[in-house]
Parts: sequence; structure tokens; C-alpha cells
Amino acid sequence: MSAFSDELLSPVAEAEGVETSVLSGTGMYIPWLRKQMDMVVTGGKKKDFAQTTSACLALIQEALLKHQWQKAAEYMHSYFQTLEDTDTNKRQAAPEIIWRLGSEILYYHPKSNVETFGTFADRMKNIGVMNYLKISLQHALYLLHHGMLEDANRNLSQAETWRYGEKSSSQEILINFIQAYKGLLQYYTWSKKKMELSKLDEDDYAYSTATQNMLNHSWKTSVNLSALIKVPGVWDPFVKSYVEMLEFYGDQDGAREILTNYAYDEKFPANPNAHVYLYNFLKREKAPRDKLISVLKILYQIVPSHQLMLEFHRILRSSDKEEHRKLGLEVLFAILDFSGCTKNITAWKYLAKYLKETLMGHHLAWVQEEWNSRKNWWPNFHFSYFWAKSDWMEDKALACEKALVAGILLGKGCRYFRYVSKQGHQILRKKIKQMNKSVKRHSIVNPGL
Repeated sequence: MSAFSDELLSPVAEAEGVETSVLSGTGMYIPWLRKQMDMVVTGGKKKDFAQTTSACLALIQEALLKHQWQKAAEYMHSYFQTLEDTDTNKRQAAPEIIWRLGSEILYYHPKSNVETFGTFADRMKNIGVMNYLKISLQHALYLLHHGMLEDANRNLSQAETWRYGEKSSSQEILINFIQAYKGLLQYYTWSKKKMELSKLDEDDYAYSTATQNMLNHSWKTSVNLSALIKVPGVWDPFVKSYVEMLEFYGDQDGAREILTNYAYDEKFPANPNAHVYLYNFLKREKAPRDKLISVLKILYQIVPSHQLMLEFHRILRSSDKEEHRKLGLEVLFAILDFSGCTKNITAWKYLAKYLKETLMGHHLAWVQEEWNSRKNWWPNFHFSYFWAKSDWMEDKALACEKALVAGILLGKGCRYFRYVSKQGHQILRKKIKQMNKSVKRHSIVNPGL
């Protein structure tokens, strides 16, 4: 074990030349802290154990916020004595607090390394037995971060078999977590073998061997992943991995069932990604348009600004149903309601084109319905003089598309349209000419405004 690990984990001991102070009848020694601890003295009374530990915890938190890892480690050296607190609740909570603070310090401390972190994790597993699985999982993730896949897998395998009397049943979900992360590691191995397989000739003996190895790994992975994804929660990486393997082996029905349950089961929390995964799967299956629309419609209700909404608009635009085409206009307006989408030139192009098509199709009421709820804030949000000047400087093509939309919604007298049109840009002049032919009889406002 490293010297740094000894420094952090060893019991507090008086050392020559190090000032210590006895702070309570319990015999708690806090080196280095006399000045800091004096701040918690009130009314000239001696500080008790609870005050001392509370002050020490505050100093650790302050050191962490300031990224003072060495100082935090020194304070942690003293904070270990909370394990002897006479308050049962505090004593039981202490191991998890120490683990969380200590692991954060060791993750960033310049003297820390994988061995130090491992030593600390092993000690904390034995001190806080009820935190054994949590600590094992975090330790495995730490090892994964350092590229030590085999060590991480070994750590998870040991944790998977952990039992502690009757208490193990209350940690079933954590055991499922452990197994699921093992499944992800197995999926990673399976994915590498799949890549190797794609480079082999199907008539080669190595091909059949590699195929068998992949089957073995996929079976182990499915066993480890299947239990967790049945539990309500957000399990995106586990679901994606499992579905990829099911599709690879031709189990389309199984993949569809997993994704459908993940998206629609009311026990699961609302999760946009669940609908994205289902949509992409149905798209690969070349599902009917109405099926794709039904999935994206729910995604639209959850995240109106999702990047798939432009694709949703294209699908709706090409539908024969009037309700779908009307929704297609609503989707475009909704996308541009969000500040993160104001520079999306594709959305503005689609809106300019679709406004023209909608007005030519004698659906002025559709446009008015969308505009009425926005006419009080869109002009400043999108079409102010400031944005006209800024957009023109940054992206002339974007400014031209926005100017067309502004001209349709606010008339040619609006500041944005006037500013951009005065720049004499060829693209805009051409688009204005086309717009005049298309919408002059259908404009939703007085063109002179």
C-alpha cells in the first residue's frame, strides 16, 4: 500500500512536531485544525464530539469545493473517527459519507493511483457492509475509466456473489445493477468479436469459431441484462446493447417487445430516448408511415425541440391526411420556439417553404392559429433589428430564410425584412419574387405594416 494511502487511512496518531488538540471526552484528536476548530467554540465552552465532527465535515466540503485535495485528505484523516459516534444513526451513516468523500478526494489527488483507490475501496467494503455493492460498482466504474476491463469484470463478479444474511434481499436492485454492468462488459467483448467476424470469410474455419464465441457471449450478456431492464427505470445503454444483439441474431419480435415496453409501459418514467430507440428500430424495419408518426408524436409531446422533429415534419408533410399536414406546420413553429434552435437554418427553410405551400393550399387558418399565440413575442425574439443585423453578419443564408418568414408573418414593412432586403442579396431577391407570386393573395397581415 502506498504512503499516501497509509496517510489517509491509518488511525490518527500523535506525531512529533504536529500540533494536536483534544476536543471531547471521547478522545477525538484533530491534527492541523486548532485554528479552524476554534471557530466553533461558543460562549467559551468546550466543543463536543458532534460539533467537532460537524466542523470537520464542513472543512472537508470547503476544501473539495476549492479543489484543495491535500488539505481535504488531511481533514478526512480525522473525520474517520465519526465511525465511533455514540449516535447510532450518525454512526450507521458514517461509512457511506466517508466513502463518498474519500473516493472523490482519491479520484483527483495528485498522489493517488489505482492501487490507492483499490485499497481504500476494499477497506470501506469491510467497514460499511451495507454499502458493499455500491462501493464495488463505483470501484468497477473507476477501473473502467482507467481501461482496466478485466479487473473491473473480476470486481463485479465478486460483488455478484455477495450475500449478507437477510439484508441481501433489500439490495436486489443493486445486484441487478452489478449483473447489468457485467453484461455491458460482455457486450463490449461481443461487439469486438462482431467486428472481427465481419473481416473473416464465411468459409473459413475461424469464422465458425468466432461465431460460436459470439453466441456464448451474447447468451451471458442477455442473462445479465434482461433482469435489470424489466425493473422500471432509465436503462438506455443496457437496452441499446440488448436490442442490438437481438437484431443481430434475427430476433426482431424480441427486440420490438423490449423497445415497446420500454417506451410505453406506464411503470417506467417518461424517457425521450425510449421513443427514439423504438422509432429507429421501426424505421429499420420499414414500418408503415402511420406507425412512425404515432411514435414521433409522443416524442414531440415530450421534447418539441428534439433533432428528430425536422424528420417528423418531413413525414407529416408527405402524408395524405390533412390533420398530419396541419401538425407538420405546428411542429415547425414549436421547434423555433426554443432559443437553442433559432439559428437552425433547415428549420427556417422548411418553415418558409411550408408557409408558402400552406397559404397556396388555402389553409390560412392553420397559419393564423399558430401565429396568434406567438405574435406578441416572436417579433422581438426572432425578427428585431438587432437580430437582422447579427444574422446578416454571421450567416447571410439564414438571414434570407428568416426574412422570408418575417415577410409572410409580419409583412414587408417589418424591420427584419427591410434590413435584409436593403442589403440587395441576390438569393433574397429571387426568393422574394417567388414569394410575391405565391402568397400575395394569402398574406396573413397587411403587407404595409
